Amino acid sequence: MSTASPDSPGSPAPPPLSSSPSSPPSLSSGCRPARPVPPFPPLRVGRARGRLRRAVRRRRRIASAGLAVVAAALAVGGADARASRGAAPPEVKPPPAAVRLVSAPVRIADAATVRLLRPGDRVDVVAAERAGLPRVVAAGARVAEVPAPEGGAGDGGALVVLSVPRETAQALVGAGAVARLAVTLC
Repeated sequence: MSTASPDSPGSPAPPPLSSSPSSPPSLSSGCRPARPVPPFPPLRVGRARGRLRRAVRRRRRIASAGLAVVAAALAVGGADARASRGAAPPEVKPPPAAVRLVSAPVRIADAATVRLLRPGDRVDVVAAERAGLPRVVAAGARVAEVPAPEGGAGDGGALVVLSVPRETAQALVGAGAVARLAVTLC
């Protein structure tokens, strides 16, 4: 058996195509596709609508979050916007003057109470006079220092250094001269 090239004179000619340009070439009934078409589930067209709804909801959330940020920015900057339109800006009150604190050494009658104190604690100082009711001399004073006791623990009490305003320090000195002082933890 010999194989001849298509260009050789003894080879069979391919079947002729139809001469009519409008008619498609005919396929013989014995021609099968190279591969069979696998079965597949039918297409569901309605699901695209659900994806579209989710996308629209997602964009609505993003848009509403953006609007919330813009509204917050306008609320904060509203005073500046009113001032630029010619309206009088709201009156701004100056901050209260800072109260200058001084260190006031105070002798407390009960030395055991002073040993409970630590720097940073807040205390109320109470003056107890023999002839009258006890009164609060300093409220919410901050303990600055608790010096170590010198000498023996006697009836003299113990020293504590408080951070208080100048007027309160003067009241503490005056009360300490005429009354016994005690502290309560705040």
